[in-house]
Amino acid sequence: MANHNPTLTQGSSRLPSKQERHRLFGSVDPIPGNKPTEKEKMVDLQNTPKDFLFALDQVGISSVKHPAVVHSTLSPTVQTTVANFALTTSLVQNSKGINMSRLTEQLDLYHQQGWDLSLKHLCQFAEELAGRMKQSAATIEVTFPWFYERPAPVTGMTGLMHAEAMMRVHFDEVEGFTATVGLKAMVTTLCPCSKEISEYSAHNQRGVVTAEIELTDAQTDWDWKKALLEAEETNASACMHPILKRPDEKRVTESAYENPRFVEDMVRLVAADLYEMPEVAAFFVECRNEESIHLHDAIARVRYRK
Repeated sequence: MANHNPTLTQGSSRLPSKQERHRLFGSVDPIPGNKPTEKEKMVDLQNTPKDFLFALDQVGISSVKHPAVVHSTLSPTVQTTVANFALTTSLVQNSKGINMSRLTEQLDLYHQQGWDLSLKHLCQFAEELAGRMKQSAATIEVTFPWFYERPAPVTGMTGLMHAEAMMRVHFDEVEGFTATVGLKAMVTTLCPCSKEISEYSAHNQRGVVTAEIELTDAQTDWDWKKALLEAEETNASACMHPILKRPDEKRVTESAYENPRFVEDMVRLVAADLYEMPEVAAFFVECRNEESIHLHDAIARVRYRK
């Protein structure tokens, strides 16, 4: 086939320089500018005082992925995970905006100092952030996968499970701190109606249980992850497992048959456990069954303040 590129000839591999190639694909030289390049001389629109109609409850950044250290009373007791942050502050009426780069600056500073995702550190972060931004309030919300070791019920073979954890800390210079935490975990649920009407067997499915709690102490060192996981799993028909041999599978399926649960049953049972926890001021529970014999999911929710 004939070579129609005038630059490349038979037996030659010569190309234009990288600068020439960029120009070939549309790059142009920078235009001479007349605006200042020194920070001190630049116009700061965000900090220009004026009446901007409304104060704002929250303004900031979200979907910030960052490595974070998590401690747990379940093995592995220390783990590094990838967390998703949302960092916001309030905004007074006479300011146009906030300096958003300071949000990620503080996140990186804390990371360099070796912080972990404890409520105490998040409260400290929120209070310092509000002060740094010269605002009266700040909120940090973070979600992350939390891993925990799970042994099989008969053979004891272990593997790692994971659940989706959430932490939300709010600081207000007048009202102080509030903290909400949550956990979303997978369980097995077996249909009570199917068990009741069928001559043999019963359909079961994967249930997704979400529990969120408002804490009585925003800076507690209580292992809420373990407590929420136990509330969700011990009320289900059966737990999920990463490794199951045949004796384990027999135990799990028989346990599910012995403990049938509707979604309504699940949220009420989990709610009862949360109600009995003194560390919990208010709670929200949801169970969603990914139905195995229907095209739809089944869902139930409850919200309660003590």
